[in-house]
Amino acid sequence: MTDFEQLTQAIQQFINERDWKQFHKPKDCAISLTLEAAEVAELFQWKTDEQMATMKIGDKQDDLADELSDVLFWVLAMAYDFNIDLKSAFLRKLEKSAKKYPIEKVKGSNKKYTEY
Repeated sequence: MTDFEQLTQAIQQFINERDWKQFHKPKDCAISLTLEAAEVAELFQWKTDEQMATMKIGDKQDDLADELSDVLFWVLAMAYDFNIDLKSAFLRKLEKSAKKYPIEKVKGSNKKYTEY
């Protein structure tokens, strides 16, 4: 069993034990994912580079880990509901991105693919 499968199984058990599946409609799951991602962004909002560097230690790192875990919860829950193999999907998307951003054109550049 892969790590993704183990995490997904734990999430489904968590949801089922609470009888929450009835509330997890795709729209609501997508909204929850967006809200949790916004909470990740909020941790960095209006922070200087020095302040952001402190995210790597202590309570701030724990806060970031919690919010990233919340995002992962909804990603895995949605992938389960839509029968998406995330490992395969991720590798396929990475392959597409490699074609869109060929090393010889983009190495060391932050230009969007439409700019080269």
